[in-house]
Amino acid sequence: MTQPVSPPRDSTATVPEDRPPAWRGLLARADVRTLSLLGVLAALIVVGGITKPDEFLDTRNLQLVLTQASVVGVVTVGMTFVIVSGGIDLSVGAIVALASVWATTVATQEYGFAGILFTAIVVGVGCGLVNGVLIAYGSMVPFIATLAMLASARGLALQITDGKTQIVTVPSVLDLGERDAYVLGIPPLVLVFAVVTVIGWLVLNRTTFGRRTVAVGGNPEAARLAGIDVRRQRLYLYLLSGLCCGIAAFLLIVLSGSGQNTNGNLYELDAIAAAIIGGTLLTGGRGTITGSVLGVLIFFTITNIFALNNLQSDVQQIAKGAIIVAAVLVQRRTASTT
Repeated sequence: MTQPVSPPRDSTATVPEDRPPAWRGLLARADVRTLSLLGVLAALIVVGGITKPDEFLDTRNLQLVLTQASVVGVVTVGMTFVIVSGGIDLSVGAIVALASVWATTVATQEYGFAGILFTAIVVGVGCGLVNGVLIAYGSMVPFIATLAMLASARGLALQITDGKTQIVTVPSVLDLGERDAYVLGIPPLVLVFAVVTVIGWLVLNRTTFGRRTVAVGGNPEAARLAGIDVRRQRLYLYLLSGLCCGIAAFLLIVLSGSGQNTNGNLYELDAIAAAIIGGTLLTGGRGTITGSVLGVLIFFTITNIFALNNLQSDVQQIAKGAIIVAAVLVQRRTASTT
């Protein structure tokens, strides 16, 4: 019985070239944005060091920048999740204001540190619940639902305070803002911001919840067909945004030592802008916590440099607007080449 003869090998066949390591492709696609943002932040630090070396590079000034960025940074983490899912939350600043004034009423302060923290978080989550129910189960457009919450929360905050500042008298809360509470030179507010950032990064990149968020933002119908409860996922996301607003409200209470109905003014714009600069698409389906945090740091570094150089606040707003436009143009160019 004859054995089958295998066809002769083609000695002239070309050997496929070695492909580059996978990590190079990852760097080329994902980390280029992070590296670019780090480059911008480093350039701003150099500018600040050149223009006002004694003031800008002072340890206390750097601690101040990080502390101020922490409040908006926590809000931005929650906003990033919402935008990645294809939504928007215009009410975050108003929720921060409402949570801060509700948590600093005389009745709440009688329960001390725990009462203020608990109230701020509950109010934030409660507002997020209302947003989530209206959007997920009431089929309201996120822009309209959160705009209504913005107006309602601001009005309620004004009604609670009657336009007056509510001073915090709980020593354990005020002590968190003192230098004696710093851990290795790091303010407690910055540590909270760091913890929220790490948890947000892990949830978005290493959990099923994060993958569902990206799927809902990329293609809601495909996500539904894949077995994802899109409405419930959206509800959870607005609850998460409200939770971040509650935490930010408590940080703001510690930072300012008071509660005011004007707290959180324009936080929604700062959070959205920081997320966009960080590479989060307004159409949903893509975003990074790292990029959003770097966007926050860039904004507050610019603000600090302008303040130290006695530049008008309107110039700061113009610069921020130009940065946002540039970031969107870069996003469009990147999307068209991928």
